[in-house]
Amino acid sequence: MHRISLPIPFWKMSGAGNDFIIIDHRRPLIPKDLMAEFARRVCRRKFSVGADGLFLIEPSEKVDFKWRFFNADGSEAEMCGNGARCVARFAYMHGIAAARMQFETLAGVIDATVADTQATIRMPSPHSFRFDRQVEVAGQLVMVHSVDTGVPHAVVFVDDIETVDVVGLGRELRHHPAFAPAGTNVDFIGQTAEGFRIRTYERGVEDETLACGTGVVAGAVIAAAKGMVDSPVAMVTAGGIALIVQFVGAKGGEVDHVILKGPAHLIYKGELTPESLLD
Repeated sequence: MHRISLPIPFWKMSGAGNDFIIIDHRRPLIPKDLMAEFARRVCRRKFSVGADGLFLIEPSEKVDFKWRFFNADGSEAEMCGNGARCVARFAYMHGIAAARMQFETLAGVIDATVADTQATIRMPSPHSFRFDRQVEVAGQLVMVHSVDTGVPHAVVFVDDIETVDVVGLGRELRHHPAFAPAGTNVDFIGQTAEGFRIRTYERGVEDETLACGTGVVAGAVIAAAKGMVDSPVAMVTAGGIALIVQFVGAKGGEVDHVILKGPAHLIYKGELTPESLLD
């Protein structure tokens, strides 16, 4: 960490309870070989800023900008729906892009629109649908559906969303051989009188998070493919905030034009000091 010149300005943002550290990295501040460990250290709660992930905003040769996204454990991920909405608002507020923009991710180019505190993104087209797979976990069979919405997700419909063991069961499924070698995020979805509620165990955070944008999309398109709902779909996250998913298709696993809409809030901005990186 001694090769990193501190202090470093950062923004803390929240997308429906999914919280992120965002750094303008168009002028390089962190060597590439240190990025993963830097992310792990600054995302530690109570010891540093604390977050579900870190975004480094970098120049792009073909669109407005690109990102490097690291989960809280330092692993680099292809896509993050709530993070993409936060990054879009960050870029607009910093004059990096107009209210309508495009940016590069490992999952492809993302289109985004910002209006006040709301941010809307067009997600990569979901693929790799698998339905009605019985997976044995802790001696019981669990009905699992799966899809890749930029990152892999396993979707489980449950009778009681309040009491489901998101961390215990989520961890077992996240590391299950059925999803090897990369593992998967795990979404538990309950249908109530008020609509759909979702709770997610996130790969890379290795815990339940208050929201997951790619998980909300996974839950919505799986529910639609199962004939439970039509677009648009509102999913209420663990943080109590509804995210809206619009799409075309779903029957038979053919889905396109996926739109994710919700709030992207600025929480605070500050500077990372050398002590934020201490073991």
